[in-house]
Amino acid sequence: MAASIKDVAVRAGVSVGTVSNVLNRPAKVSPATRALVLAAIAELGFVRNSSAAQLRAGASRSLGLLVLDMANPFFQDVAKGVEDVAVQQGYAVLLCNSDEQASRENWYLQVLEEQRVRGLLITPVAGGSERLTALRERGTPAVLVDRTIPGADCCSVAVDDVAGGELAGAHLMSLGRKRIAYITGPLTLPQCADRLTGLRRATQGRTVEVAETAALKAGLGYQAALRLFETTDVDAVFCANDLLALGVLRAAISTGRRVPDDVALIGYDDIEFAADAAVPLTSIRQPRIHIGRTAAQLLFEECDSPADHAHQQVVFKPELVVRESTRH
Repeated sequence: MAASIKDVAVRAGVSVGTVSNVLNRPAKVSPATRALVLAAIAELGFVRNSSAAQLRAGASRSLGLLVLDMANPFFQDVAKGVEDVAVQQGYAVLLCNSDEQASRENWYLQVLEEQRVRGLLITPVAGGSERLTALRERGTPAVLVDRTIPGADCCSVAVDDVAGGELAGAHLMSLGRKRIAYITGPLTLPQCADRLTGLRRATQGRTVEVAETAALKAGLGYQAALRLFETTDVDAVFCANDLLALGVLRAAISTGRRVPDDVALIGYDDIEFAADAAVPLTSIRQPRIHIGRTAAQLLFEECDSPADHAHQQVVFKPELVVRESTRH
């Protein structure tokens, strides 16, 4: 059986209150008594019950991070940035994956609130969430990650996705491409819709063939591209993320299309695999780790000084990274 705080008190010959002070307010205890208690802890192998302390305090030493798809390397890099800051502050990160499902997102929001997380970082499935609003109203700070919601009374960190779509469209136009397709996840996701808006702006009214998939995954990109190549003679494809683009690349190779000679291809995010693809992938780069770090820093600022905190909407500029998939 695990040793209790009472066992430590008996072994050290002090009160339970003294042991508690050593654990939580060591400055209140004399060095000699503190040494006795620490020796008893070591001898008994005592491990403090942080959960009980957190329940008494009303908050834990953990943050919640709720993302759309943990299989996507973009969110893995964002999570690393969050973790870098959290660990420096002595916090753990509880990583949750909504899998782009509103019902799953709501369930995780309930669980994280029950766990008394100090704060929450979230990429919402939709534009707004009643449960997220209620969680914040009950005192849990939250920062939106890779998302901005107009009028939202909270911090957010994102990339200008309209500008990213414009970069992609302008690059394809500069190559003289005329039959452009956009392969995307659900257009209910603001990121996907904004990238299409930017693409259409840059292509100056040219018709854009849109193929919408159920999720931002490579296999779905492959299937969408096969259907597209059967029905439409496109000479350029812009994808809402790099995973879709890698699927499109596989479809192009399997159908005998040369990239970029027959089909120019652009992804989005510039994940590590983009540069290592069979044909290195042109992509719109997002500062993924920096997004996570910035979001975590804003969350801690709000947690530590809520009265003085001013919400910020941080928007980074994307960058076009040109590689062989569009380079002649």
